[in-house]
Amino acid sequence: MERTHNASEENNSLQRQERRAGHWMMVPALAVIAIITIFPIIYSVWMSLNNVSLTTNGFTMSFAGMKNYGILLKSAVFWQAVWFTFYFSIVTVAIELVLGVLISLSINGIKRLKNISMIVMLIPWALITVISAQMWSYIYNGVYGLLNYILQISQIIPAPITWLGSSSSAVIALMIADIWKTTPFVVIISLAGLQMIPVELYESAYIDGANRWQMFWRVTLPLISGSVALAGLFRILQAFGLFDLPFVLTQGGPGTSTQSLAILSQKVMFQNLSFGPGSAVAVTTVLIVLVISLAFFSVFKKMVSGDRK
Repeated sequence: MERTHNASEENNSLQRQERRAGHWMMVPALAVIAIITIFPIIYSVWMSLNNVSLTTNGFTMSFAGMKNYGILLKSAVFWQAVWFTFYFSIVTVAIELVLGVLISLSINGIKRLKNISMIVMLIPWALITVISAQMWSYIYNGVYGLLNYILQISQIIPAPITWLGSSSSAVIALMIADIWKTTPFVVIISLAGLQMIPVELYESAYIDGANRWQMFWRVTLPLISGSVALAGLFRILQAFGLFDLPFVLTQGGPGTSTQSLAILSQKVMFQNLSFGPGSAVAVTTVLIVLVISLAFFSVFKKMVSGDRK
């Protein structure tokens, strides 16, 4: 008994030493994360609470409290950016989720060339956003654009249209470009959920007399709802950080009709050199995304646990 007790103590001591060693090995990685992630966030929050003045030796800061946030609340440009970011995110993500599920169902039902279909679907997602934005800029060009050429030879329009020249058409053009690029991401996540559904469930539903539509609503959709919700969460987070696509295509114009919160922050900070209000825009964007993330996690948790209350 005494030998067994001593062996157990030695084993526990060895495990504690291994855990301590593991914790110490994590310290460098945590330090790097803190330096490149946490410190910039804290510094941005601090800068948003200060008046930042440029000098010949750099810049100086004087505490201003919530003054910069007060400037935002009174700014029509800020609220326009908030509206556009929300509107763009909700519409594009909703369409991407619907298209993503439909395409994943089609690919999942293919017996041949499934791998080729997946590769083709990944091409838009694999392209760097700046490159795809330049491609869409060529397509939408009002003088030599491919879209005008196709519509004219099809006799749908009599003359070229400047698609990025008006507010309504510019917003729609941006949405189409974003949906084209990011729908494959939803397809991949949804397809992974589809492939995890046991075939026996479909066989049982078929024996019970369910048609394809009933199978989709009562078997497929409930079982992939978690995957779809996860894809929606990631897409909402990405959409609220929208910058490169409108920056290349419209520069936030015409006027401020396609100016997202990210573009507004960049313009205020680096074009107007107003670092305090610009940091306030960035911090406000992070807070909005944090609230949306917490709401999505709550919904996702209910979906996974099966709680529909």
